[in-house]
Amino acid sequence: MKEFVQKLRLIFSEPILRKRIFITLAILVTFRILAAIPIPGIDTLRLESLFADNQFLSLLNVFSGGGLSTLSIVMLGVSPYITASIIMQLLTLMVPKFKSMYQEEGDAGRRRFSQYSRILAVPLAVIQAYSFIVLFQRQGVLPPLSLISFIVDMSVIVAGSMLLVWIGELVTEFGVGNGVSLIIFAGIVSALPASIGQLIFTFSVAQIPVYLVSLVVVLLVIYGVVFVTEAERPIPITYAKQARGGASTGGISTYLPLRVNQAGVIPIIFALSILLFPQMILQFLNTSKIAAVADTASKLLALLANQWFYGIAYFVLVFLFTYFYTAVTVDPDQMSTNLQKSGAFIPGIRPGQSTAEYLSKVITRLTLVGALFLSFVAVLPLILRGITGIQSLAIGGTGLLIVVSVVIDLMKKINAQVSVREY
Repeated sequence: MKEFVQKLRLIFSEPILRKRIFITLAILVTFRILAAIPIPGIDTLRLESLFADNQFLSLLNVFSGGGLSTLSIVMLGVSPYITASIIMQLLTLMVPKFKSMYQEEGDAGRRRFSQYSRILAVPLAVIQAYSFIVLFQRQGVLPPLSLISFIVDMSVIVAGSMLLVWIGELVTEFGVGNGVSLIIFAGIVSALPASIGQLIFTFSVAQIPVYLVSLVVVLLVIYGVVFVTEAERPIPITYAKQARGGASTGGISTYLPLRVNQAGVIPIIFALSILLFPQMILQFLNTSKIAAVADTASKLLALLANQWFYGIAYFVLVFLFTYFYTAVTVDPDQMSTNLQKSGAFIPGIRPGQSTAEYLSKVITRLTLVGALFLSFVAVLPLILRGITGIQSLAIGGTGLLIVVSVVIDLMKKINAQVSVREY
């Protein structure tokens, strides 16, 4: 406890770090203010009843940062940008130019890669904004709009989403932590009081054992997420001795840390984006005046609403995206080349292609453990909801994964800043 107090005092006594923290807090408060500004003409009662009866919209509201439940000007959240990032990441596997830009051109290449993602996010935001406005009009939440009013509302919603992307980048550059992740984190945390209130309102003495078991599961999940996130496999490496001008350098043994979960919380966010985007389109098509289109959309929505199908799809997507993101961000060939250039080698393994194959094998096995863990924890709340009947657990579990991972990442970045200031 004493060390924690000293660390806290050091954080707030350092002017630059204190400024970064206050900038982050100010930007997140700005986001929450924007999330409370609704677009005009909303039927509030109809909106509340719609969200109470629709599990998909409730989950999308959490993922969008809480702005959808009020139809705010930032109702889309950062989901268009995340979807655009997924598409760009997929293109790295198919287009060598994008792969070279992301992995080999350094910071300049990644800035260009992010710029392409932002550009792609605009048309995706337009599609989502149009779909939501039409959907809410057909549900009676919004009144019939003239063409000009429709275009204005759609432009405001698209601009709000891109504003959040810019705000997230400000946090990343001038604040502490990853801005986009923190925006999602802030939206999830802002929904906690309502979720706790719902549990208190529906509390009954007969369900005390259920609540206790759920609490134990939550604590175990938090411990598991922290453990797997921090777990790593050390690969021993040795630097060859080099003689220069009579002086000998090298001969040092150290290790290369490979994390069990290299992808962090990104697979969860990617999987949710893939699951939510089709549902949003189907919700829009479900109210179509064309009978065949509406009937097909209704059947597909019923399929996605099936807990078994949804749980299996969620499990598989998280598993695949864990491998996919690890393959994009971790290149064994590049690691082998860097080791060879620096005069390092893995004892018992020949430098070059043999080292790359060995690292690839180790990373594949580690990723299997991380992918299975993330996938299981992702669907665990769905299992608990089916057993206990407590509806909020399905949303709370997804949020819990994101919150714990973001907090761990944030604490690492703060500790890194503190260590730099101490030195």
